[in-house]
Amino acid sequence: MTPDLLARLEQARAAGRPVVLATRLPSGEQILLPGNDAPPGLAAAAETALQADRSQTVEADGAQWFLHAYNPPLRLVVVGAVHIAQALVPMAAGLGYGVTVADPRRAFATDERFPGVTVSTDWPDEAMDALRPDSRTAVVTLTHDPKLDDPALDRALRSQAFYVGALGSRKTHAARLGRLRELGHGEAALARIRGPVGLDIGAVTAPEIALSILAQIVAVRRGGAPVG
Repeated sequence: MTPDLLARLEQARAAGRPVVLATRLPSGEQILLPGNDAPPGLAAAAETALQADRSQTVEADGAQWFLHAYNPPLRLVVVGAVHIAQALVPMAAGLGYGVTVADPRRAFATDERFPGVTVSTDWPDEAMDALRPDSRTAVVTLTHDPKLDDPALDRALRSQAFYVGALGSRKTHAARLGRLRELGHGEAALARIRGPVGLDIGAVTAPEIALSILAQIVAVRRGGAPVG
């Protein structure tokens, strides 16, 4: 690897940008993707490798390439240290997500209730500004309190978060969308919000709702869930 290519790779990883280091076999020629100089077939294969989160050898543009996928870590930001969050957090951690629970209500946001994960008692907008959600981050709001959920959703919609979900009934969600419109969000941005959150599996209990949320997160990440 040339010093220039190594520097570009390190810069991308430091910035949290997903990239693929493509090595042509057997010549050893290397390309960092995405990039303007990439052959179309190789660029598409690199995108597939990133989506699959897996390094692999592929045939592309008449050559064999080894694609080394460098993805930022998966993260989940949960706004609201509620019962559903207590069920959701260990499930998400088990799937490899680095979890942060944000809630300024210190009686709820405690290490005892959420062992082994990061707990932030900053106001949600401040927590989101510090966390800087990227394309490998999912954000879920669970408080039912507009003072907490709305600032988090505002920040999430201004980020590259791949998933944004909000707990609440359809009536609650309609009112929420109205408030977010007043904050300047257009219809395309609002359509990113999964609300009511979770897949429709008839969930009733907190663990069932948590399961429906995590299933939807996985489906969106893998490209299999519609908006709604």
